[in-house]
Amino acid sequence: MGPFDLVIFDCDGVLIDSELISARQLVATLARFGVQIDLPYVAKHFLGRSYGVVLSQIRGDFGIDLPEGFEATYRETLLAAFARDLKAMPGVRETVTRLAVPYCLATSSSPPRVERSLQITGLTDLFADRITTAAEVRAGKPAPDLFLLAAQKHGAAPARCLVIEDSAMGIRAGLAAGMTVLRFTGGGHLAGAPADAPGAQEAHGTFASFAEFFHLVPQLERRPAR
Repeated sequence: MGPFDLVIFDCDGVLIDSELISARQLVATLARFGVQIDLPYVAKHFLGRSYGVVLSQIRGDFGIDLPEGFEATYRETLLAAFARDLKAMPGVRETVTRLAVPYCLATSSSPPRVERSLQITGLTDLFADRITTAAEVRAGKPAPDLFLLAAQKHGAAPARCLVIEDSAMGIRAGLAAGMTVLRFTGGGHLAGAPADAPGAQEAHGTFASFAEFFHLVPQLERRPAR
């Protein structure tokens, strides 16, 4: 694989172990508004998608428009849960600081959510001024827009970008952008996921721990100065 001029990390489920927390909070908050879904439904329809897509899916499947206060309630309870339970993925900091090429973050999360997530997990210093969110593009994942914008910001050709994703939607977005995609399966939401799960066969490679990252792409590891 490669050569690469830029590594683009997804955030939720890749840099931070957030997807199970988010799914549980969404299920609980929707139940307060009379919408009954379960974790498999969330995984199938919402993993890697933006908040607007969530609302559209709920509207289509259940024939209701959530009230104006829903988003504020969900975000409030989610950030409270993040403050209690959110953690960075093991090995993320060590991997990022050893990269020999530029890197950035591209996420479907809102700017306030990703900012708070990085604060809680102690990753702000690594990704300040390196963030692109779905709020900046017309179409979210699986469209390629998010990753293409991230590459453009850093002056990298799409064919020379490596995307690290966990969701099927994110993997398809990276591939649609003409980029190489590695699937990370170390998040709690993918524990026990079958090898043929959606997206698994589409990525160029898979790894379950950041300890494995440089085994897949050894050329990206910065060598100590002699």
